[in-house]
Amino acid sequence: MKKKPEIVIFLIVSVMVIILGIAIFTIFFDEAVIVRKGTFYREPVSDKVVALTFDDGPSPVWTPKILDELKKAGVKATFFMLGDHVEKYPEIAKRVAQEGHEIGNHTYDHHVLFYYKTQELEKEIKDTEKIIKNVTGQTTRYFRPPKAWLTDEEKKKIKEMGYKVILWSLNSKDWVTFDDKYIVKYILRNIRSGDIILFHDSGGVFSTEGGRRKETVKTIPRLVEKLKERGYKFVTVTELLNSVRQ
Repeated sequence: MKKKPEIVIFLIVSVMVIILGIAIFTIFFDEAVIVRKGTFYREPVSDKVVALTFDDGPSPVWTPKILDELKKAGVKATFFMLGDHVEKYPEIAKRVAQEGHEIGNHTYDHHVLFYYKTQELEKEIKDTEKIIKNVTGQTTRYFRPPKAWLTDEEKKKIKEMGYKVILWSLNSKDWVTFDDKYIVKYILRNIRSGDIILFHDSGGVFSTEGGRRKETVKTIPRLVEKLKERGYKFVTVTELLNSVRQ
């Protein structure tokens, strides 16, 4: 009986250690590295080009601010949108398209797809494809899975549907709300030609909507300026993939 308090304390400490370990893993390790096989995450090009990508939008608060900064910088990007958010904020989605940016499919409501049946996966992608087309006029053939997680079987199915799975080679981790100076420093230290850089224009640590993208907005002009000084040009995902074929 005397050991019960010790057991309880041990269990509590164990749970706390596990939670801390998961938090550290999520914040400082890029899980996309594990599932890159069979996807497009970086293209080996000789030209100094990089692609900026934004996930989880559109957001009525942050997407317009990000678009403003991209316009000032003269940069085009690729936005992987949620069908649910496109339905809620169609005018913002339209603006993304009207300003010459590219749109990709990021599922309807950001559910991780690991446990989806084949029919459920197909419906998730097709429904979002239809919403994006109806609202923006763009027909996308690029798909980015939430959290990057996909099984080999799911990758095969997505390819059969005519989609390319687009991941990333550099993760800004902006959803953690790192300081913009830290994000810029990290990217500049690791940048290579052909990189696909992951940002977010919506969401936070516990939600795919709302969140705080202030640091993302501040990062764009600083990062663009520094990379242009190094001779880099900014391209959409399509332009990056096409540059490989040329």
